[in-house]
Amino acid sequence: MNLAMSARHLIAVFATAVMVAAATPSMAADEIAASHLKAARSAISALKATEEFDQILPQAALALKSELTQKNPDLSDLISNTVDDQAVKLAVRRADLEAEAAKIYARVFTEQELNEISTFYNTATGKKLLDDGNIVGREVLQAAGLWQRGIARDLGQAVAEQLQAVMSAQAPAAQQQPAQPAGGTQPAGDAQSGGQPQANK
Repeated sequence: MNLAMSARHLIAVFATAVMVAAATPSMAADEIAASHLKAARSAISALKATEEFDQILPQAALALKSELTQKNPDLSDLISNTVDDQAVKLAVRRADLEAEAAKIYARVFTEQELNEISTFYNTATGKKLLDDGNIVGREVLQAAGLWQRGIARDLGQAVAEQLQAVMSAQAPAAQQQPAQPAGGTQPAGDAQSGGQPQANK
């Protein structure tokens, strides 16, 4: 997992999760008060939650230009101009996404909560969190990586030392026990006579 996610990107991911969670709305759009939707739009703006979506249409246009130009290199100018023209016409639909996002936020958060979100992220502290959150995230992840390596090293060393101590303590005890013959001990008389009964005198 790539853990180096900026605060802004986390908010965008959260916004997407909110959209998925709200796919089945608990409140009809026409039941959401205008003030509630306004608060939602303000919160979205403060969070810059949909800012990265501004690149969707330009990236789609660029990809389409590249694809069509590769197939028809002699029409590159015509393709470029046509794609740009159609992209400009579709740009007005960007507002539809903002409107839908506002409805989704309004379904998930109360008007008061949205106002509180806006208030915080419009403060200097909130803006700093959005702007510098990625720097903090990277440094925290670097620290976590160092900690992870250190804790794994120390755990391995501690386990090895304890196992060695236990094994060293068990070794002398095993050496002090006399070895037993494989077939068991024989009576002294039998051992002297080679295991044969003695004749009566």
